[in-house]
Amino acid sequence: MPAVVSAVGRPAEAAVDIAVVGAGPAGLYSAYYAGFRGLSAVVVDALDEPGGQVAALYPEKLLYDVAGHPALKGRQLIDNLLEQAAPFGTRYLLGRTVVGLARRTGGWTLSTDDGGRVDAGAVVIAAGLGRFVPRRLPCSVPYEGRGVAYHVPRPEAHAERDVVGGGDSAVDWALALAPLARSTTLVHRRGAFRAHEYSVRQLYASAVRVVTDAEVVACHGTQRLERVEIRRGDEVFALPAQALVAALGFTSGLGPVAEWGIDLEHRRIRVDRSMSTNLPGVHAVGDVCAYPGRVPLITVGFGEAGTAVNHTAVTLRPGVRLAPEHSSDAFPGARDRAAVPSSSAA
Repeated sequence: MPAVVSAVGRPAEAAVDIAVVGAGPAGLYSAYYAGFRGLSAVVVDALDEPGGQVAALYPEKLLYDVAGHPALKGRQLIDNLLEQAAPFGTRYLLGRTVVGLARRTGGWTLSTDDGGRVDAGAVVIAAGLGRFVPRRLPCSVPYEGRGVAYHVPRPEAHAERDVVGGGDSAVDWALALAPLARSTTLVHRRGAFRAHEYSVRQLYASAVRVVTDAEVVACHGTQRLERVEIRRGDEVFALPAQALVAALGFTSGLGPVAEWGIDLEHRRIRVDRSMSTNLPGVHAVGDVCAYPGRVPLITVGFGEAGTAVNHTAVTLRPGVRLAPEHSSDAFPGARDRAAVPSSSAA
């Protein structure tokens, strides 16, 4: 993954042309396109790394419907988007949620749950279907960041570990981890999986230990996770585990966005043909937006991002053209410019 500078642990603070809420594909492309149009951008996301649902739910799955790519993994798509935005110094404020939106002279102020603020001339909401908060096992919470994770963005990080995982999306994680981990155990609450039939056949043909009709009931360790307890019927047994992947899914919702006075339609944000909401200078792109005939595809979200940013460029830079120059003419040396994003702190 290209270097991403995040201000996790410090109050969010930035002053930019465009604030992008959401670091999924549509949000990352919005940030790139802002740079392409000569606008500064910051990306804010509640997850601790960029990529949105793609990074959280299927980074190792192949995608076949991204224009220009016959097939690429979700993780590769996110890495490519980060690399594309890197020359423009995109800032990333990760691991925090935007909780407030207030009008100010010349734009908007976004407040974050860590007490920080971002001042922006315009806002692009690209939050997918809303905030994605992992469902947690009560016993796993004390070990978050110390062996417990809710998705697997980097399977190689679990090399030579004893990994226990569970949840509806855990079949794919188990298959990705089996060749790397010292041992891989998949714990499932039911006897059958909802995963694709071919993936389930691969699972049972692999070295993964499959424990069905069971659940993880306890976690133990001193500084980090060391073992877990599993209950199956009346039996409780322990397994060594330096990593527990609780892939139980994510609860979704618009969260604070629903309180910002934005017109909504069936839990999505209503936009016009310029991707504008009813609030001036606030746009919505990707699966969070709604308009007649929209098709929920990644490539559609890319087009919406370009539309929103181009219209924003006209608003923030009076006199510029709505239609940009050809990229091959406008930025002949863009990839040779500063390749490392600037610090997230203003």
